[in-house]
Amino acid sequence: MSQSQLWDDVDDYFTTHLAPEDDALRAALRDSEAAGLPHIAVTAPQGKLLQLLAQIQGARTILELGTLGGYSTIWLARALPADGRLISLEYSPVNAEVANRNIARAGLDKIVEVRVGPALESLPQLADENPPPFDLVFIDADKGNNPHYVEWALKLTSAGSLIVVDNVVRGGRVADPGNPASDVQGTRTALELIGQHPRLSATAIQTVGSKGYDGFALARVLP
Repeated sequence: MSQSQLWDDVDDYFTTHLAPEDDALRAALRDSEAAGLPHIAVTAPQGKLLQLLAQIQGARTILELGTLGGYSTIWLARALPADGRLISLEYSPVNAEVANRNIARAGLDKIVEVRVGPALESLPQLADENPPPFDLVFIDADKGNNPHYVEWALKLTSAGSLIVVDNVVRGGRVADPGNPASDVQGTRTALELIGQHPRLSATAIQTVGSKGYDGFALARVLP
């Protein structure tokens, strides 16, 4: 058995017993694949982790950067109360259309809003609305702009909020300071910004699973 097959098998076992998918989640993945979206959504155990973090946080407001087909959005939104709010920013109109259908099928369209356009244009527009601080921010968009997304997350949160940055390992390339790829440099700059920022306490965890070798960073906003 190959290592990747073993990781898949373990993820399947965890999903079956700890993070079972219902019809809405399975349909979200199926319709995303049918629409030709890339296979980069979080796994079910990762989605359940995001949901648990939001529940532990007692989140009422969530900001997501990178909707894709709405799979992670559904996991996160299910942690919110009936009067909660999740805003998800998505660059691609095609992705957003798929996501909106998936979110509506899951019965979450009353609390989830998908905004279409470059996040670095949507974020200042959102800030101009002066929303209440977001309790959790999930950053899973283009990696080269991660430092900017972290900075915006700080502007849109308050003490006690959580910031999750996905895909920070980049297959191990993140440890190579000489790697010129924008995803690596953007991720390194974001992690170093988080580590040096006086208002953030953070760690990063390496993971393996159905999505291969990767990981995430978790930061808490300090007073």
